[in-house]
Amino acid sequence: MLTEIIETSYLHLNRAKDKYEEMLKFPIDQTLYQDKEKIKTIDAFIFRFIKLQDFMGERLFKEVLKSVGEYKDSMALIDCLDKLEKLEIITQADQWMNYRTIRNKLTHEYSTNQEEMIAGIQLAMVYFKEINEVLNSINHYLQKKQLC
Repeated sequence: MLTEIIETSYLHLNRAKDKYEEMLKFPIDQTLYQDKEKIKTIDAFIFRFIKLQDFMGERLFKEVLKSVGEYKDSMALIDCLDKLEKLEIITQADQWMNYRTIRNKLTHEYSTNQEEMIAGIQLAMVYFKEINEVLNSINHYLQKKQLC
């Protein structure tokens, strides 16, 4: 079960990474709204960014804690994050809430404030690299403990 969850997390990560790498080739500014292909790329990245974050928050964190006997029914996301940090599986649990904030802003993709959307996209690109590091850290921990 945990192995499948890790694999699914990496599936979302790698699909987002493909779009992320495409986005590095063009400026994230007002001009992107004039190019439908760039918009499609950004939309696909945002979709996978959100899917990855949701999947990790709803499934991966809980399963990791279950695998080490630390999950309790109805633990809130913040409690899961705090426990993962205390176990030194992740660092900066509070940063995940920043990821959630930008995720929530990006879900309102039809914002009339283009500057706000561009800033959100740029921040998501920074956060994406950090989420990648979180997933790699979890995967490394699980392999070291031979849990998957």
